[in-house]
Amino acid sequence: MIYVVEDDTDIRELESYALKNSGYDIVQFDSGKGVFESCLEKQPSMLILDIMLPDEDGLSILKKLRADDKTKNIPVILVTAKSTELDTVKGLDMGADDYIAKPFGVMELVSRVKALLRRTEKQQQFSGMSYQNISIDDEKHIVTVDGEQRELTFKEYELLKFLIMNKGIVLTREKIMNKVWGFEYEGESRTVDMHIKTLRQKLGESGSVIKTIRNVGYKLGE
Repeated sequence: MIYVVEDDTDIRELESYALKNSGYDIVQFDSGKGVFESCLEKQPSMLILDIMLPDEDGLSILKKLRADDKTKNIPVILVTAKSTELDTVKGLDMGADDYIAKPFGVMELVSRVKALLRRTEKQQQFSGMSYQNISIDDEKHIVTVDGEQRELTFKEYELLKFLIMNKGIVLTREKIMNKVWGFEYEGESRTVDMHIKTLRQKLGESGSVIKTIRNVGYKLGE
């Protein structure tokens, strides 16, 4: 779902038509009124946000989005007039992900949207992994449980990351060894087992989400 926020009817319809033809679901807003509240209620995959809007301008909406934990990661493309360069710079400094200046072609818009969504999906996959109350910030190399940071060794961190990326999937000791340690597994299970043990201990009660599959290996979750 992409929210298109634009007070010019012709431009809004053009943007929406191009994006719908590219397979995206669209919700249109003809002013800034209610946009932030709508994002809180149902987070879109992206916001196409005009800076110059009646009721509430785009920069004000952007500021609210980036200040709220529920909406701070929503990708935003600003739509600007060429005469508003200072506003464009200000918007980027405030956390906009990209901008496109009027007038623009629909192919350029669709291309920018696809590129930003691809980039966002990669960041979410590798930077914001989580399972239940366990979260990994891969950019900062931090693991938290219920918001409290846990100190893991490098291999414990990589092991947890591999388990979360494959949650619900049974992983053999061989597969874990090859992925986390990077060499062929030769029958010694103690290395994997000991790291699983210390990882569970450091995760506390949440360590119980790591299940032992007898005679096979481990999996995260049910």
